[in-house]
Formats: sequence, structure tokens, C-alpha cells
Amino acid sequence: MPSPIRAPWIVACVLPLATSCSIRDLAANGLAGVMSSVETAYASDNDPELVAAALPFGLKTIEALLIDSPDNEKLLLSACRGYVQYSYAFVESEALYHENTDYEYAQHLRDRALNLYLRARDYGLRALELRYPGVGEGLRNRPDATAEILGEEDIPLMYWISAAWGSAMSVGLDRPDIVADVDAARALLRRALVLDEDYSGGALHEAMIVIEALPELMGGSPERAREHFARAIELSGGDSAGAYVSLASSISVGAQDREEFVRLMESALAIDVDSVPELRLANTISQKRARYLLQEVDNLFLQPID
Repeated sequence: MPSPIRAPWIVACVLPLATSCSIRDLAANGLAGVMSSVETAYASDNDPELVAAALPFGLKTIEALLIDSPDNEKLLLSACRGYVQYSYAFVESEALYHENTDYEYAQHLRDRALNLYLRARDYGLRALELRYPGVGEGLRNRPDATAEILGEEDIPLMYWISAAWGSAMSVGLDRPDIVADVDAARALLRRALVLDEDYSGGALHEAMIVIEALPELMGGSPERAREHFARAIELSGGDSAGAYVSLASSISVGAQDREEFVRLMESALAIDVDSVPELRLANTISQKRARYLLQEVDNLFLQPID
């Protein structure tokens, strides 16, 4: 099940010639200015392979900086966001592409994706704990009441934590210890929607497609998934290919609605990736997934009986 993860793309500032002291100083003083430029460069790139090669070093640089600045909220958010995006775009997606040719390797990649999503979730919760001690336990035991204490300034963390959590659940449906936290991820997104429905052009609604596409026993609802899809399309102006791919590959396949599946995938492919530069990389990756899934359409849908 695909994740809704899209812009903004992020990687740490990479300064290979800098001294360790200067890197620590940079972390202490904040990376916001430099990281904003890097973020824009990655989001607008049209070469996913180039980004895939660069991101791991950037992510490990963030983790190195966190050793010296473990309570740096900006770094913790960057780690959470970066690992979610890397796992979805370059690990979980690769598992999908190898599913029919090398099942063992595909399973290895899914295991990696799950591990990275959980790492991302934990970095995000660390940052939220700095603001609200005990919030992690509260979200697991009293999700709705705990989410109510969060404010508008917490929305980026709420979004990326829930994205990490939801993506981990979609990959690890056989892990009771992970899926048991579905109400926590759902509560974070619902609270964020109340605070700012339009956050990042409908990204919260796009994320809810994944949560609502989970099995009904986990509180999922195809009807609500379609409602969030419609709102995500409205708020994004229809420019996010990920929303179409997400609904098609989860809800349409689950309902065995081949016509809807093809229509949604074709809508994703019809998007001009250059029309919104900040979504160029995310849309390029989503369109690659759409092309692959269209090729597999006969394997995803039962053939009619003559």
C-alpha cells in the first residue's frame, strides 16, 4: 500500500570538508536557512536515482549531528521526515517492483522499509516529547485526549509522525505490536485537520487515505478514504499524483474496481511533473509506481468468468 508522502523533500546539509567542530556549531545554531535551499533542490529534481544516491549520506549526517545535539527539534523533525520519504520512495517501492521476480529480496526490502518507518516515527516522537513529556505514552493509551493538547505549531511533527506510523502499519500488518497503535496515528491526523485542513496543499487528507485504507477491523473505511481523496484533490488542485496512486492501489484494488483503478492511474500519469516544481520529484516517483501497477493490472484484478 503506497504512502502519501510527498513534498517537502529534505536532506541534511552536507559539508564534507567542514571540521567536526564547525558541524556541531552549525547544528547548534540551526540549519533552517541552508536546509531550506537543499529541500527545494531535492523536491524539484527530476532524477530520482540521483536523489536516492545522495539521501543516505544526508540522513546519516543528521544522525551524527543528533549525537551532539540530541534535543534539537529541527534535526529530529528532519530525521523523521527524511526517513519516511527515503523508505517510501526508494525501499518500499523497490520491494513492489521485485515482488514477482525475487520474492525473498522483496521481503528483505519490506523489512527494511518497516525498520526505517519505525526509526522515523521514533525520531518524531522524541521531538514531540521535548514539548510534551509523556506524549508518546499518552497517544498509545489515550490517543484522542492526548492529541487535543497539541497546537498548530505541532502540525509538521503530527503529520510526519502519523505518516511514519501509518506507513509502518501498511507494511507490517502481521505485527500486532505495530498495528495496535493505529488509533494514535489516526488521532494525530484528525487533530491536525482540525487545526489546519489546508496544510501543505491537502497533505493531511492524502495521509488519511492510507489510514482509512487499513482493514475495517483496524477502523479503516473505504468510504472515508474516498472522502479524504476528494478533499486532497480539491486542496492540491489535482497536482499530486500520489493521491490518485494511493486510492487506486488500495481502495480500488480492494473493491476489485478495475475501471476506477485504471482511471485513477491514468489521471496520475496525466499530471505534468514540471507544472509544480516543488512536487516534481514526488510526482515522478508516483508516476513510476503508476506505470508499473498498470502493467500488473491483470494480476491485481480477477478475470471475469465467461
